[in-house]
Amino acid sequence: MPPPPATPPSGSTERKQHKREPPMPVVPPTLGHNFVVSAGHELAALAAFEILDNGGNAVDAGVAAILTLGVVYSDQVSIAGVAPMIIHWAQTGETLTVTGLGGWPAALDVDEYIRRHRGEIPLGVRRTVVPAAPDACIQALRRWGTMRFADVAARAIRHAAAGFARHHVMIDYVAQYADAYRHFPDNVELWLPGGVVPRIGQQFIQADLGRTLSYLCDQEKAAGPDRDTGLAAVHHAFYQGDLASTIVKHQQEHDGLLSAADLAGFASEIIPSVARTVRLGGEDIEIHTCGAWCQGPVLHTALNIAAGLDFDALGYGTGDYFHHIAETLKLVFADREAYLGDPAWVDVPLSAWLSQDYGQAQRARITGQAFPGLPVPAKIPGYTPYISPVAVRGEPAKLPADTSIVAIIDKAGNAFCANPSDTSWDTPIVPGTGLAISSRGHQSWAVKEHPSCLAPGKRPRLTPNPCFARSPGRWLMPFGTPGGDTQVQANLQFLLNHFQFAMPLQDAIEAPRLMTHSHPDSFAPHEASPGRVTIEGRVAEAVCDELQDKGHQVERLAQWTHAVAGLCAVKKDLHTGAISGAADPRRTSRSMGW
Repeated sequence: MPPPPATPPSGSTERKQHKREPPMPVVPPTLGHNFVVSAGHELAALAAFEILDNGGNAVDAGVAAILTLGVVYSDQVSIAGVAPMIIHWAQTGETLTVTGLGGWPAALDVDEYIRRHRGEIPLGVRRTVVPAAPDACIQALRRWGTMRFADVAARAIRHAAAGFARHHVMIDYVAQYADAYRHFPDNVELWLPGGVVPRIGQQFIQADLGRTLSYLCDQEKAAGPDRDTGLAAVHHAFYQGDLASTIVKHQQEHDGLLSAADLAGFASEIIPSVARTVRLGGEDIEIHTCGAWCQGPVLHTALNIAAGLDFDALGYGTGDYFHHIAETLKLVFADREAYLGDPAWVDVPLSAWLSQDYGQAQRARITGQAFPGLPVPAKIPGYTPYISPVAVRGEPAKLPADTSIVAIIDKAGNAFCANPSDTSWDTPIVPGTGLAISSRGHQSWAVKEHPSCLAPGKRPRLTPNPCFARSPGRWLMPFGTPGGDTQVQANLQFLLNHFQFAMPLQDAIEAPRLMTHSHPDSFAPHEASPGRVTIEGRVAEAVCDELQDKGHQVERLAQWTHAVAGLCAVKKDLHTGAISGAADPRRTSRSMGW
């Protein structure tokens, strides 16, 4: 890991010092005037940069990055997984989302599933939902892009076929989930060659995945020179052609539920973002997230509470400051558990969550002592909350199942952000394809009363949630992070660092973070660690002692750790045209621009 800054901010005095003379960031920010990209891996950033440099726009580049992340982060990003996107289109001023998330197969019998699996979501194909990432990428290219699929897939194919060096984040995850991988021999062959965890830097070749991507390009080429016709051919090849048949056959052989009809009938929604204006650091900031089909609105609820805190009294980086962040997050995760589910199935109280009254009432619940676990959810008129019987974690927590990130601003001022995802240790790859088909069903509950209980066609409660912020006429900023349940937590702290405490973009990402774990994990088996908070080791021990005195069960982490997420952000000044990019040194993230 990189060394810590010489004097990390840890108190109110240092906050003022930080404003006058910020410390040098560990990673210098990227500066440009034409375009800038920040992505979860340097090869994904390079793929996007090349597309932009060759005349493509933010969407072309974003899809190139998504496909490349599906290769270089294939342990936790699947080409056949999920890919939620948020796109701000400069010409129209619209900010739209592409859901990039599939639902449970139509053949699902909920009662039989719950009875057979005893209220659990088991490993394997029984947690498969319709793979949405290919559709989301193709829809985005057809609506906003300018390039062909073969153009944006070129670097992904190259790194799948010729290989790349395995990185420390991949190795950490493979090591932690090695026992899960061992349920699936074909997965072991790829991610645990010889049955052992590979070395950092060891070459990783995914020949079958390279051939799958090349096959899609061949189908596009065979369709002729028209771009739309070619993209339609790619979509048909995955969702109705030979590849679809191979996927369905594999499901049938392993007692899966996914059918040809599920694939053929699938299309991601393209819908407006959820937007709310908050005041931070004396500035009105328009925050956009994806809708209640993911946890995006939880960032709004957290900001609704946090924006009204007395930051001058708390001081940056103090025990009081981190205590209020932790308690804010506990409150909003209690409401996430109580109310959030696929809005096509569940009446989610979005308007109440975004109201000033909600923020005030929730803020008033924070005292000088920590909630011992998950607080009771907010009382919202007209709604009956689900009260979670929290299952306490019985063994040491592993790294959260994860995802990746790409954020881009192009020369025209279009902004793109996406969180492609889906893990490879909990479901078998389809032989001959290199594809782990979306196992995102593990973010559903096999509990009938739960707002995110599984049902035919119903989408799981997705953790990936790309974001966008702007001050109209002044600046715009796509941003986001991987990290499962740490995503909203990291995004909140980043926004406060940058806007409330005036930290430059890269400094705001690098500043030490705290995470709470009192809530049920979004991933099956949905266990919690009531009262536990983890905090990076750069935070002073005296601050941790203060948190302990307030009732938190504090676990000090390494000084820098990817267990507290991995932010990427790009910001454009609309007055000067200057674009800055920042990437989290805790991971393999990189920003590039011109």
